[in-house]
Amino acid sequence: MAAIKAVHVSDIPKLDHIPDSTTASTFYSTFFSSFTGNNSRTNKFHVIGHRGSGMNMLQSPDSRMKSIKENSIMSFNAASKFPIDFVEFDVQVTSDGCPVIFHDNFIVSQENGSIYEKRVTELTLAELLCYGPQRDVEKLGKPLLRKIKDGRIFYWNVEQDDSICTLQEAFQNVNTSLGFNIDLKFDDHIVYQEEELTCVLQAILQVVVKYANERPIIFSTFQPDAAELINKLQNTYAVYFLTNGGCEVYTDVRRNSLEEAMKLCLKNGFQGIVSEVKGIFKNPGMVSKIKESNLSLLSYGQLNNVAEAVYMQHIMGVDGVIVDLVQEITEAVFDAQNNGAGNDNEKKDTIGSMKEEEMDKQTSMTPRTKLSPREHSFLLKLMSELVQH
Repeated sequence: MAAIKAVHVSDIPKLDHIPDSTTASTFYSTFFSSFTGNNSRTNKFHVIGHRGSGMNMLQSPDSRMKSIKENSIMSFNAASKFPIDFVEFDVQVTSDGCPVIFHDNFIVSQENGSIYEKRVTELTLAELLCYGPQRDVEKLGKPLLRKIKDGRIFYWNVEQDDSICTLQEAFQNVNTSLGFNIDLKFDDHIVYQEEELTCVLQAILQVVVKYANERPIIFSTFQPDAAELINKLQNTYAVYFLTNGGCEVYTDVRRNSLEEAMKLCLKNGFQGIVSEVKGIFKNPGMVSKIKESNLSLLSYGQLNNVAEAVYMQHIMGVDGVIVDLVQEITEAVFDAQNNGAGNDNEKKDTIGSMKEEEMDKQTSMTPRTKLSPREHSFLLKLMSELVQH
């Protein structure tokens, strides 16, 4: 096995720029048993594209974070060129009942020099689609800006822009071999009544049932009540509960730890948990408990753009990762399976054209059951450093 390439831990917590060295790290694939749309099981470590081929971090100096408009048809199809299993994206429902793919709770725009915000779910579909690039090139869309968590506002400028799309359009226009991890998006600051949640979820399910066909589907959500409802409203597709794993505190205790997430999943018959990776690193003992409970465990977060962090999760027993740097992480996986053979250009050409069944052969390796002393030391040192931040 090639040596694990070191990463400076002090550089990890704020990943506005991901070091290029992430592509050089190596790690082994593991067997991952997850439920897909037809309840079949697959045996591989899953790499999932975050909002397609990666989220947009407009404040980042890293151009890769501003390459393609997130949550767009263009981004999904760009991600499908690499051997990933799913793309993850956020779905909300407009005021006239149309499921649309958009992450933020508010549309931010500018008119006559003044910046304003409008809640996505309070707009009609026609009103929402007026923002950003238009399908009709002869039309000029309203400016699309983004407010980030610290309150700063940026023009949503990316290298390859695309229009806001509906869930139906994604089913109709995205490579059919690509699975969809549908994140049911709700506002953390709103208390939803069951009737309202049911109305939203039924609108989404209507589109899924009509257009999914054989495409693998996973539902996930941070909203515990929505997770319970989507599981009751259908029994075809897997439901995963999203959690920060204790990295943030909420009034709803079900959201505050991996322990609570596991309890919720077992109570309601969910198939798995998707946790912020730092929550896993801070509470590594929960990994074995989750797996012993026959639940799948996936992770999300900026640390998943560092191949060393992905390797560490593998040897801890995590089943898959949601990543922004789809090309870099899939290349690292491919490089690991082939022990670094071949030059970089050959690898990129191969990985971009490899068929899914061929990649399955490359990634279906016997899981490691024992760490070497070096690996164990690396894991403990890196984990302790991460927990301190």
